[in-house]
Amino acid sequence: MTTPVNPAQVNRAGLGRADYRGQPSTLCQGCGHNSIANQVVNVAYELGIVPENIMKFSGIGCSSKSPAYFLNRSFGFNGLHGRMASLATGALFADTSVHALGVSGDGDTASIGMGGFKHLIRRNAPMTYIVENNGVYGLTKGQFSATAEVGLNLKHQGTNQYMPVDICMEALAASATFVARSFAGDPKQLKELLKAALSHNGIAVLDVISPCVTFNNQENAFHSYSWSKDHSAPLHEISFIPKLAEIRLEEEFEEGTVKEVTMHDGSVILIKKLEKEYDPTSRANAFQMIEEATANNWLVTGLIYINSEKPTLTDLYHLPETALNRLGESDLRPARTTLERINALMF
Repeated sequence: MTTPVNPAQVNRAGLGRADYRGQPSTLCQGCGHNSIANQVVNVAYELGIVPENIMKFSGIGCSSKSPAYFLNRSFGFNGLHGRMASLATGALFADTSVHALGVSGDGDTASIGMGGFKHLIRRNAPMTYIVENNGVYGLTKGQFSATAEVGLNLKHQGTNQYMPVDICMEALAASATFVARSFAGDPKQLKELLKAALSHNGIAVLDVISPCVTFNNQENAFHSYSWSKDHSAPLHEISFIPKLAEIRLEEEFEEGTVKEVTMHDGSVILIKKLEKEYDPTSRANAFQMIEEATANNWLVTGLIYINSEKPTLTDLYHLPETALNRLGESDLRPARTTLERINALMF
């Protein structure tokens, strides 16, 4: 028997929060991946996304189990290790009517899946790509992953000798149109970045530091809860507002001064024009910021880069409005007159 939903507790799609949940998690208690899954549920509910309009993809690893824990009504495909990007590319060609949401890990993306990851980005596939980054292969008992910091010492693995792969730097180098980093222990920022990523038309890469409480949560480990909290350096206070009628200021105001602006809901905010602030539309600034953060061991979070002008993979191929997997025989079969013209040319 279905439990009735209180009308006051449904979103604009007429759905309750329970419509966005998945199966109970089988991950370790305290795993950062569970926090990310919870925020996906919250974001999809708050944005009023119909679950059937999202298709979920993953590869292999603890992170790739995550899609089972949210959006139970959405289509999902759990693929081979490092092959999520290839699966998603094919699916996006077949059905342009749904949004792709991929969840991968630092091993699944930065090691065996790096080739697919880079090509998915350069094609600007319309997809939200979440990397649940914990620096270890948790599913196979805690070996170093490609994002583990040099010098990290783990009880059963020894000391890591290699420099780490920076997911955001790799995404920028491959010309991603949306790059952000967050921390699983900062639900407020993570939720707003997820909203922006799901609303972006193009590839949105979100690198989330997601501590492994079993194999990589020592106080001095860069992917631990304690280190991430102590070294977190947000780029900006971020919030996402769905696209509505544009609000424009009637007149210019000077740097350092404050202006009152009335929002869509009637509330009034105060805007202060700062003399200097981070510009997420500058790719050069993004590279410089990541280099500086790496040199200083800062965990810089927030929206690192965005470009909303670049055409997506599906735009480039001029795919029809009707998804390819929904075209019928009458749509695909050439007309008799067309076949006759082709035959006339051949003989």
